[in-house]
Amino acid sequence: MNKPVLGLILGGVLGALDGLTALISAPEVAPQIMGIVIGSMGKGLVAGVLIGWISKKVNSLPLGLLIGLGLGALFALPFAMGTDPATGKRYFWEIMIPGSMVGLIVGYATQKFGSRPAAA
Repeated sequence: MNKPVLGLILGGVLGALDGLTALISAPEVAPQIMGIVIGSMGKGLVAGVLIGWISKKVNSLPLGLLIGLGLGALFALPFAMGTDPATGKRYFWEIMIPGSMVGLIVGYATQKFGSRPAAA
């Protein structure tokens, strides 16, 4: 499977699981869990395809890990900076850590298991 498609699929699946971690780290957000899961999955899809596309251009595991971690954190940051409208609480680390880990895992998987295009 090529790297951007692998990143897209893995980013979407892991993004949904990332959203479900909100039930563990902040159980009080349970009424909003569908929106959280959908948002995290969308974030994972976009970040995953970008990580896969960059991994296609750069064939280096350490660089793939760094890019995945950076893009995962970058895409999680706007959500982490917001506050919960009901309580006014900010869930910075509860969003940043899983989002960054999703990027790290996708960066690893696209470098390790994604196929490179055939040489012409």
